[in-house]
Amino acid sequence: MPNVPFYAEQAGECRLFEHAWRKQLPLLIKGPTGCGKTRFVEHMAARLNRPLVTVSCHDDLSAADLVGRFLIGNGNTRWSDGPLARAVRQGAICYLDEVVEARKDTTVVLHPLADDRRILPIERTGEELAAPAEFMLVISYNPGYQNLLKGLKPSTRQRFVSLSMSYPTPQVEQSIVQTETGISEAQARQLVQLAKTLRSLTEHDLEETASTRLLVSAGRLIASGLPMQIACQAAIIDALTDDIGTALALSEVVRALFGDAA
Repeated sequence: MPNVPFYAEQAGECRLFEHAWRKQLPLLIKGPTGCGKTRFVEHMAARLNRPLVTVSCHDDLSAADLVGRFLIGNGNTRWSDGPLARAVRQGAICYLDEVVEARKDTTVVLHPLADDRRILPIERTGEELAAPAEFMLVISYNPGYQNLLKGLKPSTRQRFVSLSMSYPTPQVEQSIVQTETGISEAQARQLVQLAKTLRSLTEHDLEETASTRLLVSAGRLIASGLPMQIACQAAIIDALTDDIGTALALSEVVRALFGDAA
């Protein structure tokens, strides 16, 4: 078995993932940015000893980008599989990160794979790929961004088993930060306290709040010898906002918690 990336389980999500994989059910993971969705999928792919194909979805992602296209070279035309087709052929776990960012017509190509048919029709070649038992389709998105323009159609989401994730409990988050960065228990506790405080703020118009990912980034800077206040400014505050007034207000929170000598 390959090295399994560290992941701190919170509420039985590893068991749910494994049961879905064994029963050939696709999985939808919902949760805020930086809460550990991608690490969780990486952990489970290694744990199940399956190759992982990851696609970071974006506004211009088309069905052809996922399935494949014909390429012309040296006077010849050849078919090139996209990541979804490759994952089906390999019996891999295919992870589409932030799937709602893709074009609306792109997600329709997932429907035959996400129901009992478990097939991927390739219209341009006339081929119909049958997914092997080991194949699993996993998609994720951040409900905080969901609106009328960026949301999953009911016809898509009802094909998936759903798993809701959030930021870890303080104890688990402290363990994650300490394990991922090597900083002291006291330093990890301080970072988690900062995140807890920032997450409770409602007066600042932030699109996102302090994520576990940002805490790990700050912790790695601290582990390299950077003072805590400078590390938090660079890895957390300036990552959350470009607004000078908001950044100053959040910086005051850092100073209040850690002091000027941090």
